[in-house]
Amino acid sequence: MPQLARTGHAVAFAVAAAIALSIGAAHTQSMAPTNSAPNPYRTIEGFAKMPEGRIWGSTAAVDIDPDGTSIWVAERCSAQGFIPASQMREGQPFNCDGMDLDPILKFDSTGKLVRAFGKGLIVFPHGLHVDFEGNVWATDGIGRGAKGHTVHKFSPEGRLVMTLGKPGVAGDGNDVFNAPSAVFVGRNGDIFVADGHGGNTNARIVKFAKDGKFIKTWGKKGTGPGEIDGPHTLAMDSRGRLFLGDRGNNRIQIFDQDGTFLAQWHQFSRPSGVFIDKNDIIYVADSESGSVAPARTDWKRGIRVGRVSDGAMTAFIPDPSNQTSGTSAAEGVAADSMGNIFGAEVGPKRVNKYVKN
Repeated sequence: MPQLARTGHAVAFAVAAAIALSIGAAHTQSMAPTNSAPNPYRTIEGFAKMPEGRIWGSTAAVDIDPDGTSIWVAERCSAQGFIPASQMREGQPFNCDGMDLDPILKFDSTGKLVRAFGKGLIVFPHGLHVDFEGNVWATDGIGRGAKGHTVHKFSPEGRLVMTLGKPGVAGDGNDVFNAPSAVFVGRNGDIFVADGHGGNTNARIVKFAKDGKFIKTWGKKGTGPGEIDGPHTLAMDSRGRLFLGDRGNNRIQIFDQDGTFLAQWHQFSRPSGVFIDKNDIIYVADSESGSVAPARTDWKRGIRVGRVSDGAMTAFIPDPSNQTSGTSAAEGVAADSMGNIFGAEVGPKRVNKYVKN
């Protein structure tokens, strides 16, 4: 490459990095609650329908099928609310372990269940991601026996293609996880795992090649730039930047795909779920402010919508429940090709659809 071209690329990269850092710094200083954006959406409750005889349990994650209108949901096998590992009892079903139910569910645009799989493979479905080829990825966040602390890749038809991590083994090595919360696959096939769920679990991002070979890891527990407390959700914008919902630190952190810290945003509140659509509109679900996180009484739970280009918030769908001590409103969030929003709710045990008025 000619020297002039190399110099031009370097200058462009430096300018882009400076803009990203300046946006991040500005929003870091802007800590006032962002509760006042308009809500141009109406709620459609009961959109996704379970087959007769099966009730909804907690739903922690939702994503969009490549067809642009169908949705995939990770459902905890009719489990009533969040069941922590401390409530695990020998010989009794725990979330999906011991249940004769499929946790990975696909619904068409009318809300009809059209596919289900994953029975017997997952203890505690947490993160869900549909890659650009239509493969479905699910994280299993709790270990029990020879299951859990893993990331599974399924074909669109439900065939198990790959498992990352050692089933039932928690750790911080290159081939194990401890409570993996989310997974995202880039266009080139590289795999990013948000490994940890707060407390004494891990607090890092682990990167793998398309074939599952370990590449690198970054992050450690803490509050500084690049440090993590509860890596709960992942998304990627059109520029290939990785957005981490650093829930314990009440912020989104933005990295390049090699782990270089670029910016941090606080204006989208406490991120349980993050989704970025093809137009670089960002959707962020806060399911804990003022309840599980009682100190954040000034911040309202709900779904915040904004622009990746400048971090501005443009809409807010508030949690209709004002008083609760548990998780409420959407934890997982996604938007289809028409701009309809879907919220997967752990506490209320449902998937809601939000359509523009």
